[in-house]
Amino acid sequence: MNKALLQQQVLDQLAANLRQAEQAALTAYEAATHEENIAENKYDTLGLEASYLAAGQARRVDEIRQAIGQWTQLQVRPFDAQHGIQLGAVVWLSDAQGTEQCLFIGPEGAGMKLSLDGQQIQVISPRSPLGQRLVGRSEGDTVELRIGATAQTLDILRAL
Repeated sequence: MNKALLQQQVLDQLAANLRQAEQAALTAYEAATHEENIAENKYDTLGLEASYLAAGQARRVDEIRQAIGQWTQLQVRPFDAQHGIQLGAVVWLSDAQGTEQCLFIGPEGAGMKLSLDGQQIQVISPRSPLGQRLVGRSEGDTVELRIGATAQTLDILRAL
């Protein structure tokens, strides 16, 4: 599996997210500064609400730009069993029912779904609960993930 292609897919999705966030931020800014949204009395909060939205959208744009910078700087390397699973690794896991999943450990973009060579790949961060348990582990190891009262045991099948 070509991890550089996965990295490019992430960058492409982040670039698309950035364009959408920039448009949303511009729309929110225009609403916040539009003359019809100037408060006429202390109960007229439409302009204030629009300014909060604009600030939130601007923060989202900054977050996406930071994520793009982190993914651009990421140097994907082959798996090194001596160091175990690290940032940039592609990992295959199996649960107790034998259901397999493929993960790409990246600096940001958790929750992003990718597809390469017919394989569905979920991007996770090393800060996520599962990511924290995987970092430093190797093929053949077992990790336990506890969500609330439910515990799930996952076997690490292989890593790239």
